[in-house]
Amino acid sequence: MGQATESIIRAAADFVPDAVALKASHHLEHRKPIQLGPFTIMPRLVDHSGFDAYAMEIASGGKRVFYSGDLRAHGRKRKLFDALISDPPRDIDLMLMEGSSLGRLADDATFPSEEDLEETFVARFEQTEGFALVACSAQNIDRVVTVYRAAKRTGRSLLIDAYAAEVLKATGRDSIPQPAPGWSNLSVYIPQRQRVQLKAKGIAPLVDSYRGFRVWPGQLAESAPRSVMLFRGWMMSDLDRAGALKGARVFWSQWDGYLAEGLSGAALKADCERRGIPFETVHTSGHASPTDLKRLAAAVAAKRLIPIHTFERLRFPDLFNNVELANDGEWIDV
Repeated sequence: MGQATESIIRAAADFVPDAVALKASHHLEHRKPIQLGPFTIMPRLVDHSGFDAYAMEIASGGKRVFYSGDLRAHGRKRKLFDALISDPPRDIDLMLMEGSSLGRLADDATFPSEEDLEETFVARFEQTEGFALVACSAQNIDRVVTVYRAAKRTGRSLLIDAYAAEVLKATGRDSIPQPAPGWSNLSVYIPQRQRVQLKAKGIAPLVDSYRGFRVWPGQLAESAPRSVMLFRGWMMSDLDRAGALKGARVFWSQWDGYLAEGLSGAALKADCERRGIPFETVHTSGHASPTDLKRLAAAVAAKRLIPIHTFERLRFPDLFNNVELANDGEWIDV
């Protein structure tokens, strides 16, 4: 993993039950090869909703494998995808390529870009009288940037919790919104449940670093019409107690699959319906469209292509050349 990924995992571990703060033996860096025994690994930084994501070219014994990992071409780092297309790995014997979008999008369709989403959020925030509550992952850094930019354009501040604050700080990038000098349109609210959690873990002093950025429970209702909140369903009780839900709207900015019955997204949607709070999905995928996957496969031109990370592997032969289907756990000779 990359240094930023390791830092984000470590920061998140204090907030996620049973989390493990992984330690990398080597940090991946863009186009800096790593030697592991007989394997030479060349990481390629890619555009993905997960920050600091890499594809990898692996060479050993005269054979070359290219692993796409998860990637896309419509995020805020799309130039990385364009660079991969214009300067692809060469002489690849086997390519392992993701296909998450197959079956979710028509073969000739494309996903909205993060810039498209920003425009949608701007329009929705302008139509919202109270709190604009955006249910997205704080680890989707592109999405946080999109929401922050839309908030700023509509005269609102972005309100985050301690978990989001620590994840954003862990990116190590001053260009990412975070509770630090220069980010005047950002504030931090610590929900009651999180205050208890921080105290129980003995890490409550970390909130001292948010001095000058804090919003307190008694300020929520007054600040609601001028705020956008990175939101999760369990935060609803804080806003309810503060009388801060008048005119609120919830924007779901995650995969719709998380809205399936029995999952937390479905519970949030049902809670909004009970409260009469409008609920709308504003999202784009973290994965490449079939069109962009075709561009990638054509650029790499591997001798063999094996589908990974997909529910639609049987469709690969109709879309790509040199496809070979493999089962989970099956050994493949390169």
